[in-house]
Amino acid sequence: MTRFLIRRLLWSALAILGVSTIVFVVLHFSGDPAALLLPPTGTREDYQALRRLLGLDRPLGVQYAAFLLRAARGDFARSFQYDQPSLEVVLERLPATFQLTAVAIGLIILVAVPLGVASAVFRNSWIDHMGSALTLAGQAAPNFWLGVMLILFFSVELRWLPTSGRGSLAHLVLPGVTLALQPLAKITRLTRSEMLDVLGQDFIRTARAKGLAAAAVVVRHALKNASIAIVTVIGLDLGYLLGGAIITESVFAWPGMGRLAVEAISNRDFPVVQAAVFVIALLVVAVNLAVDLVYVYLDPRVRLG
Repeated sequence: MTRFLIRRLLWSALAILGVSTIVFVVLHFSGDPAALLLPPTGTREDYQALRRLLGLDRPLGVQYAAFLLRAARGDFARSFQYDQPSLEVVLERLPATFQLTAVAIGLIILVAVPLGVASAVFRNSWIDHMGSALTLAGQAAPNFWLGVMLILFFSVELRWLPTSGRGSLAHLVLPGVTLALQPLAKITRLTRSEMLDVLGQDFIRTARAKGLAAAAVVVRHALKNASIAIVTVIGLDLGYLLGGAIITESVFAWPGMGRLAVEAISNRDFPVVQAAVFVIALLVVAVNLAVDLVYVYLDPRVRLG
């Protein structure tokens, strides 16, 4: 188990380094931030002075080495736009992203898994048909369209919920539903498929023949054996949600990391983009590591291996 954890941590560190390196290179070939920061009346001398001040006049290799040394200390330089340490700017947006992600993942777990299990247990019933309709609608509706439709209906027409921003619990409803619907539909379909496969296995028939209660057969035996694939997809979706659902945050003006990253890219605020990518990569790696640990609990073969 210890060797397994050490190996996963080493691969995680390499993944974070690789992602940070790719982002660094792509950003520095995307354009010069000095051209955006200076007014149109700026002279060539002003342009060169600003590049020197920002450290952009040095060779790319020197800039990369300095970036790695600073990043190892948690220092991603000061934001060009906000004139604050970039990591602080990103961490200020982290609670909003966590809040929205918690609502979305809560909806996914509380709705998708029970609905998928019920659809498999009561195959071809009205529950199964309802789950199929939800799956089809959820995977067919793009986030940007769904968000706008929800705003028009619940905020503009009915005036039940706020249109955008972050504040009360009511502000979480529309972006939370918008963010959760596609993963919810996918996990509902996956849960149904995995449960149907497991419910047809010999050990399930044996458990029923021994007189176990139907709920015990479904939950303790079938769902636990079907949960490896379900946990994998939930882990992948959680990494995506923690990364900041850019479209959802933009539609609802939600002040999370995804929206911050989009604004920083538009303004060529390299330090903020690098800090945001580092934090997102760290969160995704942490989620993947947690999923690996859940595997050990769910499947003894992983522990024995």
